[in-house]
Amino acid sequence: MAEDFLPIRGYDHIEFYVGNAKQAAHFYDKTFGFNPKAKAGLETGLRDRASYVMEQGNIRFVFTSAYAPDHEIARHCALHGDGVKAIGLTVADVPKALEATKQRGATILQPATTARDEHGELTVGAIKYAGDTIFRFVDRENYRGSFPGFRPINAHGGKPVGLAAIDHVVTNVYLGEMNYWANWFERVMGFTNLLSFTDKDISTEYSALMSKVMENGGGKCKFPINEPAEGKKKSQIDEYLEYYQGPGVQHIAMNTANIYDTVTELRRRDIDFLRVPDTYYDYMRERVGNVGEDWDKLRDLGILIDKDDDGYLLQIFTQPVQDRPTLFFEVIERHGSRGFGIGNFKALFISIEREQALRGNL
Repeated sequence: MAEDFLPIRGYDHIEFYVGNAKQAAHFYDKTFGFNPKAKAGLETGLRDRASYVMEQGNIRFVFTSAYAPDHEIARHCALHGDGVKAIGLTVADVPKALEATKQRGATILQPATTARDEHGELTVGAIKYAGDTIFRFVDRENYRGSFPGFRPINAHGGKPVGLAAIDHVVTNVYLGEMNYWANWFERVMGFTNLLSFTDKDISTEYSALMSKVMENGGGKCKFPINEPAEGKKKSQIDEYLEYYQGPGVQHIAMNTANIYDTVTELRRRDIDFLRVPDTYYDYMRERVGNVGEDWDKLRDLGILIDKDDDGYLLQIFTQPVQDRPTLFFEVIERHGSRGFGIGNFKALFISIEREQALRGNL
């Protein structure tokens, strides 16, 4: 087996560029249960932006907005709306990670930069990914805070909903670009192709998509890449690309140990989920068989189920979390399965097409 030249320990953080970081932080606190941990802004000497760090389980989100209209963050939001700017990956040696990826064709956007404060030292570097999205390599081995330059927030955050870790991050790209980025992951990042789905796997009468799932050597990070396929009407990927104005992160999947409790609480907090037809559950009961789950509860909450050779999984997808039909979230509970719910794709596509039709975008 080839040596893993880029050993990634996991996801460090995901940074969102948003129109109003304070309001975004409040939303993710009160709905998704992320607790406010730290803030940077005018009061900490940061003159061009405000940033909030929110955490739940092992998930760290950062919400950042600009103070001035001609700032790159403001321009990013004007073009894309609220969305993911950076995906932080934990590594042991940032300079080595940058050099290894640069030798294989990565575009370095930020050289290794070390910042220090009373919590220790943190080293960060960044490379270009699809569209305006970047990968950020982070070494926080000798750091005990959130980020240098941030002050702890003394706030009573909302109660967590049981989200524990990031499972995978999905990117949408234009037709013809999926293979390019899959090859980029292999060449530049040392990832392998875990799964591939064609338009025969993921399609309806009207639209289709193709997808490849890329996984790092240690299996800690998975990045599915979607591109639209030819169809009679506009696919969900085409809709995303139109409203996001280019490639970007479509959704973030987060693990939970109890999807029933998590989804029940999210529904109570007015998070909207995609809904499949009730007939889906009759079909899946035959496909999956008895795995010890409460089918009435699954149907009531709208949770999907699928099974493969390794086990089964439970999953559900939110509606877009902003007015543009772009970024959304997935909640997933795995029981051995390493898959992505291929048995659910057609039912999901039909549900998404129904929502597209309501928006006049099908």
